[in-house]
Amino acid sequence: MPKPVVVTIPHQLGREEARRRLQDGMGQVRSQLSGVGATVEDHWSDNQMAFDVAVLAQTISGRVDVMDDMVRLEVDLPWVLAMIAEKITGRIAKQGTLLLTKS
Repeated sequence: MPKPVVVTIPHQLGREEARRRLQDGMGQVRSQLSGVGATVEDHWSDNQMAFDVAVLAQTISGRVDVMDDMVRLEVDLPWVLAMIAEKITGRIAKQGTLLLTKS
């Protein structure tokens, strides 16, 4: 059974700029993970992105909701990765904050 992990990241960019940065960031994630044989698929519907990352026979699914002043990310970790959920949550929060605060 998947373990849901939720990360909320505040920002001051407005909805459109935050969404643009997230779209650009997914391109970077895709490039980085392709080096380890991972596949990344994402689909935007209005201000919500659904994504799947498949690597090492595991699939991580999630949703990103972009709001005017924050981004809410919910990731469903497979049970194999649930043991390191805290570490993954910290990394997501750190990278997301960098993406949404850099100029």
